Amino acid sequence: MSDPKILTISGSLRAGATNRKLLAEATRLFGPAEVTEADLNLPLYDGDDEQASGIPAAVQTLADQIGAADAVIISTPEYNGAPSGVLKNALDWVSRTSNKPWQDKPVAIMSAAAGRAGGEKSQMLLRTFLVPFQPRVLTAPQVHLAASHSEFDEGGRLLSELYTETLEALMTALRAEIAR
Repeated sequence: MSDPKILTISGSLRAGATNRKLLAEATRLFGPAEVTEADLNLPLYDGDDEQASGIPAAVQTLADQIGAADAVIISTPEYNGAPSGVLKNALDWVSRTSNKPWQDKPVAIMSAAAGRAGGEKSQMLLRTFLVPFQPRVLTAPQVHLAASHSEFDEGGRLLSELYTETLEALMTALRAEIAR
């Protein structure tokens, strides 16, 4: 059997974002997989632009990547109690494509944030945002990486054994969901 295809989506555009580091740790703990990182550097959704020019190529690429993946792992920061606008914009754009790439797709959600709740509110809202697309979102275990700027070593590995164990359990659950 070939390695599963995993698409990672970071709700942060920053190259050194802790959400990207968390996704890298997740895929490391997941084990052998063909991993693709999504590019959310998309134009802002505008219905007039869509009507005039259609779906941008970058948006269609993202929708195709979601559709081709065996599972998707999303990590979002929390900005003002919600997922990033970048992530919401990507979800809005993908919803406008003709295919339904999220339909029945296994999805693991996590968050890394500066605050002490680790992005718990952003995860709750992200789950709500995904409901219309009907993916198979894992409900547990939940990974909320608090004070994320201090949770990684110089090599990008998680410092906390508890976070590592929880993330590994989430990746084990995702593997099982893919096999389902």
